[in-house]
Amino acid sequence: MLITQAQTGVRAPMPGVVYPDPVALAHYVREGALGASTLVDGLRQACARHPDHVALLGPDLRMTYAELDASSSRLAAALLRQGLRPLDRAIFQLGDSEQLILAFFACLKAGLIPVCTLAAHREREIGYLAQLAEATLHVVQGDDPKFDGVAFARAMQAQAPTLRLILQARGTPTPGVLHLQALIDSIDLAEANAVLETVELDPFQVAVFQLSGGTTGVPKIIPRFHNEYLYNMRAVAAWLRYRSDDVLFMPQPMVHNLNMGCCFGPMLMSGGTVTIAPNLQAETLISLIAQTRPTWLMLGGPIIARLESAIAAGSVDLSGARGVIAAGGARKLRELLGVPVHLIFGITEGVITLTHADDPLEAKDTTNGRPVSPWDRIRILVPGTETPAAHGEIGEPVFQGPYTIRGYYRAEERNRETFTSDGWYRSGDLMQERVIDGKTYYVFCGRLKDLVSRGGEKINCEEVEMAVAGHPSVAAVSAVPYPDPVFDERLCAVLILRDGCTAPTVAELGAYLQQYGLAKFKWPERIEVVAAFPLTASGKLSKAALKDLVRERISAQDGT
Repeated sequence: MLITQAQTGVRAPMPGVVYPDPVALAHYVREGALGASTLVDGLRQACARHPDHVALLGPDLRMTYAELDASSSRLAAALLRQGLRPLDRAIFQLGDSEQLILAFFACLKAGLIPVCTLAAHREREIGYLAQLAEATLHVVQGDDPKFDGVAFARAMQAQAPTLRLILQARGTPTPGVLHLQALIDSIDLAEANAVLETVELDPFQVAVFQLSGGTTGVPKIIPRFHNEYLYNMRAVAAWLRYRSDDVLFMPQPMVHNLNMGCCFGPMLMSGGTVTIAPNLQAETLISLIAQTRPTWLMLGGPIIARLESAIAAGSVDLSGARGVIAAGGARKLRELLGVPVHLIFGITEGVITLTHADDPLEAKDTTNGRPVSPWDRIRILVPGTETPAAHGEIGEPVFQGPYTIRGYYRAEERNRETFTSDGWYRSGDLMQERVIDGKTYYVFCGRLKDLVSRGGEKINCEEVEMAVAGHPSVAAVSAVPYPDPVFDERLCAVLILRDGCTAPTVAELGAYLQQYGLAKFKWPERIEVVAAFPLTASGKLSKAALKDLVRERISAQDGT
């Protein structure tokens, strides 16, 4: 469909949403980056091309594209019959499951906007986000033995009066509450299609409310639009060369932007198969890999720690894998798995960089790659200013591109702080440009505020984490400061250990880092071991909670 410049504006703007600049938007439309297709169009095209391919696969689960398309359409129409209307918001609060995917695509087809909260969120996050988004529907799991989601949703209706409907995704139906399968069964496909024909989806309108990955406080709401999110997914799929015969293993939360925008979303748009893990127990993950034989995997340190013993014992067969996506430790991971590793940097607000199959090994091992879109732009500034940093210097990156936001939802003050005077997004990260074989790559160097001040010397925690992560006993590491009366702050390495390994002593870790080549003042002076890292409200690692944990352990040790 040909789009004219007059058509590049949203038909019915939502209050509180910052839409793309019209001039920039028209440029991306002319260039062919953004078009008239919605996320729903992308899914329907995949379903039409691959109706008999398996879309979702897991223990006791095998759902084809035709079944996913039909069931999500029936659910979408049934939700509209409950009085919901396009642009109503739906709080999603359930774990990974086929019901999550069905409800997600049903909302998109009905024009409803999913608000991507986590199953672990509670009163503070859900209450705040439901009120801010003026959500109408609350989708809960319904069969978690440790958490009564339906009772919680009913309690939240008093805190957020707009939450008039509750949808139970799984478990025995609860009286007075909508039930996902019952809604699907309440309408046949022909009726559903007739209802959905009346829904006009705008490619320039909000499709999803994602959440920011802030380190403190409740998350901010990030509007992602139909055509730009579809472009985001297709750009990642093209960069990684996803195919319709691929199988994806990504057991982290499916509502996270990383999974939605880089993993399950692009895979489903490509006609491939997405595996769904019902839990993160090692035996479940090992069994799922054996059953599904994934060709693509997204692996973080804690997941690797659960799998490493089985990998070493030969119980995990990755001989058919074409690639692994990871945030760091490429060489170590490649040697462990024997699979090509693609390092990634990405923000929910927009830009994604990845290493490419054709990149030289130096780039694959030492950088976070290049932007997946030719229209993505990155500038490196002197931190806290709008002055360009010297080439090769570590600085603060700012971003623009067809899928980078221009503002958070209903957050005018925050938006004034987050963008440069000419509208580039500041992520609060540190980054370095590196030219290899004539191409510019980007290296993530940590968070702007993630610094330790040891006697006036500034230590970048991310730099230390990258060094410590290579130690043979370490599955994952986070570096945090702890108070010191002499140096003001010292550095603690909080470790998750590999199976069967013991923690290095401070001296042993220092010897390793000396061999690595890290300056001595940056070496951790304390080591703590945890089974898992605490998480923020948005599901990211919480450095604030880790700092508190270290302080508490020091106090307990000192008897103070």
